[in-house]
Amino acid sequence: MERITAWLKAAEAKLDDMGKPAWIAAMVVGFIVVWPLGLAILFYMIWSGRMGKLGKRNRGFGRKAFIPTGNYAFDAYREETLRRLEDEQAAFEQFLEKLRQAKDQSEFEQFMDKRHRPSPPPAPDMDDAVPA
Repeated sequence: MERITAWLKAAEAKLDDMGKPAWIAAMVVGFIVVWPLGLAILFYMIWSGRMGKLGKRNRGFGRKAFIPTGNYAFDAYREETLRRLEDEQAAFEQFLEKLRQAKDQSEFEQFMDKRHRPSPPPAPDMDDAVPA
């Protein structure tokens, strides 16, 4: 599953680098090959804001973020900072995945404990009690 996610993220980044025409071409090819794939790409483009001028991803880090400024020191600093942030994002996503796995494991163990715990004997019914 991680390979698929990584591949999809890489494909998304590649399409973002190529711009909106690449997204539209991918959608058209998706419709030609398997129509639900084209429909899924269309919905993703609408949901992510890639159909408008200022999509969610293009507000801060669009193609302009990677255009060289001509100042080599600044460009190197920017590249290193972006690489570091991407590494931190990946580490954080791994951390969240481990938290989800730990939570799932804990919930499963609670379920199994409740399921295998012997049920207490039924309480005596007060209506059946004989007056003393």
